[in-house]
Amino acid sequence: MKTIIIGGGLAGLAAAYRLAGRDEITIIEKEPEPGGMASSYAVNSSNTKTGTYHIEKYYHHIFASDMELISLIEELGLGSRLEWLRGTTGYFFNGKIYPMNTPLEIMRALPLLDVVRLTWLVLKAKSIKDRTPFDEITAKQWILDTAGESVYNNFFLPLLSSKFGDNKEKVSAAWLLGRVQIRSNRGAKGERLGYMRGGFYALIEAMAEKLKEKGCKIIKGSVYRIDVVNGAVKGVVVDGKRIDCDRVISTVSPHSLEKIIDSKLSGIDTDINYQGTACVLFGLREKVMDDIYWLNIKGDVLFGAVIEHTNFIPGSDYGEHLMYVTSYFQNPESVLWKKSNDEVAELYLKGLEKLFPGFRKNVKWWRLRRDLDTAPVYETGYGKKVLPYKTKIKGLYLAGMFSEANYPERSMNGSIVAGFKCAEAVNNSE
Repeated sequence: MKTIIIGGGLAGLAAAYRLAGRDEITIIEKEPEPGGMASSYAVNSSNTKTGTYHIEKYYHHIFASDMELISLIEELGLGSRLEWLRGTTGYFFNGKIYPMNTPLEIMRALPLLDVVRLTWLVLKAKSIKDRTPFDEITAKQWILDTAGESVYNNFFLPLLSSKFGDNKEKVSAAWLLGRVQIRSNRGAKGERLGYMRGGFYALIEAMAEKLKEKGCKIIKGSVYRIDVVNGAVKGVVVDGKRIDCDRVISTVSPHSLEKIIDSKLSGIDTDINYQGTACVLFGLREKVMDDIYWLNIKGDVLFGAVIEHTNFIPGSDYGEHLMYVTSYFQNPESVLWKKSNDEVAELYLKGLEKLFPGFRKNVKWWRLRRDLDTAPVYETGYGKKVLPYKTKIKGLYLAGMFSEANYPERSMNGSIVAGFKCAEAVNNSE
């Protein structure tokens, strides 16, 4: 059986990993290298032993609950690289950075009554086992009902605004509950997070190498059409060339899938709103924040978060300091999509100067990665829009951030699980 996988991100690689050896598999990836949202930059550095290091284009870490991803890392012989470290957080508002790790720090940042109500909200969220009923309730309404207006305005509103922009009041409580539950592994001094020393580049490389050993091909190209005849997949058109196949696993966003297949014919509901991300990685001479990895921001800047990577992983691994600055955007008319790379970086630099005067002088280099469809907007009713692994078209399967494994919160682990479950659906159809 010939299987084409559209997209070489984690979901596509995971599906291939489970199917390789029994099927003739070809992965079509539009980028020069596999990895998708987990791909990395190769950065030249005279301060490292090899002269080069790898760092993700978008920031990544994993959680202790990411069992499938952790097991895969172990299976690939990379377990020794996985380290569990303290991920510290902070909050910028009223012109000042407030650490938000210990109970005392939180009490210094928020009114005491808000701290009590926020604690109650977290405990209540962690106690909820079935999130399904909350899919029809907005996160805003649940926060207001559970903890009140002050907690919403002082704590959650800036976070929702930075992550969902104009869609912030449409997001479901189910998403919020999932977010709180996945991020509840917090000790007295901060959150326990996992990272692979040397970067997740090693994971992508190891998966790709295993696949090639089993005869899987990974080729660069863009799919223009999935050919369906009499309700069954017959092939794909890649850069003008038709490739026959028996099956297609698509990992692209519903909007992209709609462009290469007749959605009415397929019966696939592509009505899932996505948002884009513009993420700048800065190489710095000196560290910027004392001991904060993740800084959420309530202020008049274009971005909602600053992630100082080398306050999580030692700067000695890279020979310099690294910081991500990121923002989501909701449509292609956003300045974050329409303006040039230099213009977007300049907008971020101006904002960073407001937070950290003199920041510009600290910058050695920067790189920008932006994509239109980086994450679904988890609106109320989203649970009913989750796409199936197996479709009505014979031989067409789906896996990605739109899969049930990535709801109510997307993650690297969710994409791995989506790929594995898609492969299972393929096997069960034989």
